Amino acid sequence: MLRKLVVGPYQANCYILGYRETNQGLVIDPGGEVYRIVKELSRTGLKVLYILITHGHVDHIGGAEELRRITGASVFIHPLDAPGLNFRPDGNLYDGQEIRLGNYSIWVIHTPGHSPGGVCFHAPGAIFTGDTLFAGSVGRTDFPGGNHNRLVEGVLTKVFPLGDDLRVYPGHGPASTIGRERLTNPFFRFRQSV
Repeated sequence: MLRKLVVGPYQANCYILGYRETNQGLVIDPGGEVYRIVKELSRTGLKVLYILITHGHVDHIGGAEELRRITGASVFIHPLDAPGLNFRPDGNLYDGQEIRLGNYSIWVIHTPGHSPGGVCFHAPGAIFTGDTLFAGSVGRTDFPGGNHNRLVEGVLTKVFPLGDDLRVYPGHGPASTIGRERLTNPFFRFRQSV
């Protein structure tokens, strides 16, 4: 089960991912409007185990502390982006880490560039890319710790090889697929790996 809510003044995408058989779920990037997120969780009946953060910018973490307080879920973020939180996370994310949700595995992919600790979450049939990869674009790299070349290389070497059919769920804007981005995204069309 997948739900998307667009939250906060920067219109960030917050995702609720659930495993129906056990009613377990997780929330990715609760950037704000926690009351709406909690209302949707109540509607689904999911018990939230994890709050996963793609990167430490305020539009993606703004509601994390309140949502943790309400749900009792554990907050995980890459240690390089943890300073963006105004509280101590419950755990660190690292490249190659597996997070279990029922019978599903969600894999952490470290993709720095938009921020030093930016990560993507690879779930069955989907990848949640935060502000690393958008439909038709990539995240800004002019923030402190940003690096455009690292971002592009990370997508080319770690995200695109996951397969063209994989759905891309970005931190802002509409969904896409890896195949569509590989073929049409102007940041990658002329930089394909040989």
